[in-house]
Amino acid sequence: MVENQIVQPHENIVEIEHAVIDYPLRRYTIRAVTDVSLSLKRGAITALVGESGSGKTTLASSLLRCISEPGILSGGEVRFYPAEGAPVEVLKLSPREIDRFRWEKVSMVFQAAQSALNPVYTVRAQFEETVREHGMKWSRERIEQKMREVFDYVKLDYDRVARCYPHELSGGMKQRVMIAFSLLLDPELIILDEPTTALDVITQDYIFSILKRINREKGISMLLMTHDIGIVAKFADYVGVLYAGRLMEFGSVFDVFRERRHPYTKGLIRATPSLIGDLEALKPIGGSPPDLRNLPQGCVFSPRCPYCTDACREREPDTAVQGGRCIKCIHGFEEYE
Repeated sequence: MVENQIVQPHENIVEIEHAVIDYPLRRYTIRAVTDVSLSLKRGAITALVGESGSGKTTLASSLLRCISEPGILSGGEVRFYPAEGAPVEVLKLSPREIDRFRWEKVSMVFQAAQSALNPVYTVRAQFEETVREHGMKWSRERIEQKMREVFDYVKLDYDRVARCYPHELSGGMKQRVMIAFSLLLDPELIILDEPTTALDVITQDYIFSILKRINREKGISMLLMTHDIGIVAKFADYVGVLYAGRLMEFGSVFDVFRERRHPYTKGLIRATPSLIGDLEALKPIGGSPPDLRNLPQGCVFSPRCPYCTDACREREPDTAVQGGRCIKCIHGFEEYE
């Protein structure tokens, strides 16, 4: 290597290859994620959408090796590319290394902020504890300076909120505290698990505008899990559609919304209410999500798919790749309507 040569960061911040996640139970094993390969672009907001139980949170949890018990990553690789330094094989990190990796490289904003914050400590005390647990030799003044910085990003009054207990804050304020928490140690990737659940639409929009600003100004990559297709269309750069633990479609938000190829993607978008659209035009997806203990033969979406053929019922489709897009459908990128 030429001396003083500038090494450009890898274009992807995370690469997941052929991930398989199982939940071994006493009488049977549930496969929550099946052979998913996914790359997250550096500096971009990538969204994962799908019905409840589709595997969004389970897949994202594999990035931090914090899959809920008794879940295990049975196969695949998870690779993290820091801005500086060698790639990190997440699954090979020691317990001490994974503890440092969490929050310093990848942080997470959990779905229920009221459950993520400790009710018996003030906000300031919880921030200080996080710094100490990660071995940071920060002075009290430096911690306060950093807290003021991240509180300013999420539009919170530091002098008032820092001394509050969680129960003294509204739902929107607690969610913004969690976002500030995720910024504390300057991570390169933030995972957002339904970050606006149970909040009113005005507060939701305000929080997502904050997240968008953080992404654009600080260059932090984000992985968002949500049911809200409208949020994805407005804030995300890329979108992956999950169904029964399989990645059915992936691409840029512009491409997927302009030319949605998979029948499940079409169904999700058609079922999304619009402020200006006709409610009579809404078309819910027929049927129910599959039982992961008893999946149908062939394509897992075939029982609910309006374009299903005999071939769909006979074998599970391969994943077709074209440019930066992929689709898991027997029709591939062909038009079928």
